[in-house]
Amino acid sequence: MGKSTEYISDKSFDFWVSGSWRRTHISINLPSIPAIVIALAKSHTAYLNRHSQLFVVVVAAGAIFPLLYLRQNFELSILESFDITRIQLSNCYALMGLIFAVTYLPSGWLADRFSTKLLIINSLVVTGLLGIWMASIPSYQNLLLIFAGWGVSTGLTFWAAHIKVVSILAGENYQGRFFGLLDGGRGLVEAILATAALWVFASLLNYETGDSELALTRVIYMYSIAIAIATLLVYILLDDSKCGSPSPQPTDLLIEAKLVFSHRDVWIAAICILCGYQLFWATYSFSAHLQENYSLTAVTVGSITVAKLWMRPVGAIATGYIGDWFGRERTLGFAMLFATSCICAIALMPESSATETLLAIVLAAGFATYAVRGIYWSTLYNCEIPDRSKGLVIGLMSVIGYLPDIYLPLINAALLQEYPGKFGYQLYFLGISGFGLIGCMSAFLLKRPA
Repeated sequence: MGKSTEYISDKSFDFWVSGSWRRTHISINLPSIPAIVIALAKSHTAYLNRHSQLFVVVVAAGAIFPLLYLRQNFELSILESFDITRIQLSNCYALMGLIFAVTYLPSGWLADRFSTKLLIINSLVVTGLLGIWMASIPSYQNLLLIFAGWGVSTGLTFWAAHIKVVSILAGENYQGRFFGLLDGGRGLVEAILATAALWVFASLLNYETGDSELALTRVIYMYSIAIAIATLLVYILLDDSKCGSPSPQPTDLLIEAKLVFSHRDVWIAAICILCGYQLFWATYSFSAHLQENYSLTAVTVGSITVAKLWMRPVGAIATGYIGDWFGRERTLGFAMLFATSCICAIALMPESSATETLLAIVLAAGFATYAVRGIYWSTLYNCEIPDRSKGLVIGLMSVIGYLPDIYLPLINAALLQEYPGKFGYQLYFLGISGFGLIGCMSAFLLKRPA
């Protein structure tokens, strides 16, 4: 008798064979009830461990990024509080984007060579400390240094590490839903924090002094505290052994690079991310566009954009599950087409549009762009890159996919300076929509065999 099975033995049966009855002995091997219970318990424990590790990464990602992109909900308040122009703020984001582009590839190498847990903790600590510095309302030159530091802390040490952790945790069958849960869960954390930030901002702005600088400072402190809490969770709960250990014997970097750079699907997947990320970048300008061209107040616009954030968990998680069932590349293609249509609608809405109509279109655009973000990293698995080199391919795809961090802020500022008002925003949104169509075609091309 084996360790996990029982035998139903000593069973004899009579059969009619060649004109006479013959007794035949049969032994049947069946799993025992205790073995079934143990197997189910192990499976359930593995399921909980996998999802608990994902939860920690989601909280970390949800806490670290809102501080970097505070302009999404408070752009005009940032300009007023720091006494800077839109071009100067765009220069800050362009600098951060440039550092992202420079650090993404070495970020992948670090994720393959060092503990992902330590990389993530380091990123959270540095980002939070820089946030505290920002809350002191420093000069424009120091603000450039803060954004440069954020570029290093989130681009070099955080990005590839947290993507690699999720890809390994997901395995073969759960890529769509795990990346959907990552982006959707991250969006849920960001929406909760943004809702709290809007409440803090509106309360101080309306009821205490009406000073937007004080309100903005308190919002920045709030986000820094959230990062500190996420750091503690990662330190206590994240298990390196479950999230891909560093390579024990580093392989030749040139051999790994040749494997990655020669792979057709890696480049197509990177183009999908490039185009999809531009669609998402368009949503950063919704706040200023609505406030400047549709005569909405700062609080109303903030409420609309925060409501859009609540579309992220819905769009990303739903699309992730649909992608595992319907096909990840096909789902990505249709999601990009829908997002492109929504961005075009935002560009072409008349100035007399009702607030309710604008809200509906912004929510639809939010759902669509978050659906794209929720699934485009799931294409990584189909590139069939081994885990030991997965960080490197994440780095390469990130360098290409997140180039918009460099040029879109500059294009946005230049267009709005040359064509102030609604026409500048229309050129910006419609140009991005064109790239959305390219991304849609790339996603369907990725589905085809080489």
